[in-house]
Amino acid sequence: MTPNIFWFLPTHGDSRYLGTTQGARPVDHDYLRQVAVAADTLGYEGVLLPTGRSCEDAWVVASSLIGETRRLKFLVAVRPGLSTPGLAVRMASTFDRLSNGRLLINVVTGGDEAEMLADGLHADHATRYEISDEFLRIWRASLAGEGGAQGFDFEGKHITVKGAKTLYPPVQKPYPPLYFGGSSEAAHALAAEQVDVYLTWGEPPAAVAEKIADIRARAASHGRTLRFGIRLHVIVRETSEAAWKAAEELISHVDDDVIARAQAAFSKMDSEGQRRMSALHGGRRDKLEVSPNLWAGVGLVRGGAGTALVGDPETVAARMREYQELGIETFILSGYPHLEESYRFAELVFPLLGKGRAAVNDQNLSGPFGEVVANGLYPKASQS
Repeated sequence: MTPNIFWFLPTHGDSRYLGTTQGARPVDHDYLRQVAVAADTLGYEGVLLPTGRSCEDAWVVASSLIGETRRLKFLVAVRPGLSTPGLAVRMASTFDRLSNGRLLINVVTGGDEAEMLADGLHADHATRYEISDEFLRIWRASLAGEGGAQGFDFEGKHITVKGAKTLYPPVQKPYPPLYFGGSSEAAHALAAEQVDVYLTWGEPPAAVAEKIADIRARAASHGRTLRFGIRLHVIVRETSEAAWKAAEELISHVDDDVIARAQAAFSKMDSEGQRRMSALHGGRRDKLEVSPNLWAGVGLVRGGAGTALVGDPETVAARMREYQELGIETFILSGYPHLEESYRFAELVFPLLGKGRAAVNDQNLSGPFGEVVANGLYPKASQS
């Protein structure tokens, strides 16, 4: 089966190297537009936008790019507890209508206590999941039209609504699909009962298989089935040697002090997923290949998804197929810097996965596809 492949919009900044201003790029609309248009043109299904105070607002950015793109879908976060279900319903429905059905929803409960306190959400881990559960019940029912003309009534422990409905329903029925990631017991329970696609960060295949099996069993108890996706970085080059060299270059400006400070910050979070990411490498540079071609170097200083697939195109495609065999259908990928790496991955790996443009040879050249040689000779066809 051909996988769904998404890219990433770096609304928190971009760089050739982690942990330094050298080779860094500021966030502005022109650059984000370039990345989004590249992803759209190259054939990525969509883009994930991060959420939180370390980045530009995902809804504003995604909305600004609707008219710049044609087919690209936008995976944008809702934050239960930071907005009411009714407001989130109207935002989702409007975006879905204006984009003609190109919205996907990423449900984020949050794991950084300092950030949540600054945003006014005073709730521990268990309470946040209770809020998220109630929020999603209302959100789904409202967009699906439950309650008819009178609207949907709900009385919960944390949220109560009366007559919840939307006058402008979304294009996608019954609502834009819900994506969600979380590694705790509460997260698995929520995913099994309420969401459409469960996302895991890039853990070794055995750990991913264990997660999928658990959530499948929980979902079955509710008479439901889910789809599955994975969030990974990618470092692909024409040779394995070049790919591993690029991985080392990415963290070449990261010193031990920066690693220690980053890991100390991550340790204060109550996110089980972040704990699992950090445990893969333990803050050590000498144990970064945590599974064949799965490299945890990004997670030394970056929160959230901290692993990358590293290798030549054939190897990276093979590792992706291993995840597919476990049940993964969607890959949400990124690379530094995001504009160039979106092209590199599409050019090197898409053909091996049955994605992207059809193979081109000198009999079906329909436009500039490589440089025409000597005023009349077509470029040699790719052998991939």
